[in-house]
Amino acid sequence: SHENSGFLARLGDMGIMPDDLEQFRRQAATENVLVTQHAHQEMTEEEITFDDLLEAVATGQILENYPEHRRGACCLVNGITNSGRPLHVVCTTAVPVLIIITVYEPKAPRWVSPTVRNR
Repeated sequence: SHENSGFLARLGDMGIMPDDLEQFRRQAATENVLVTQHAHQEMTEEEITFDDLLEAVATGQILENYPEHRRGACCLVNGITNSGRPLHVVCTTAVPVLIIITVYEPKAPRWVSPTVRNR
């Protein structure tokens, strides 16, 4: 649709290509994923399983892009587990393996909803 092409153009302006999301999904499906120590700690604290993480990436949409991040280009993916739990996954966009930088359930006070930041 015309609206969708405008959305994709805006994503392109931010350095995000639709292929990135497809790449993330392929990497998650084949478990070509590396979880950082920080992400593992967050997963333990919030009782997020590896399967939850993969499900969130498989259903996810890119919310924010951080092309200039100090640890390398990455983005924020908003996804939902099979049990309906919303998760945010920050992952790299520039390497052959999907590196999970952090993962958490979006909650107040930082988030109004899974897709809306509290300003």
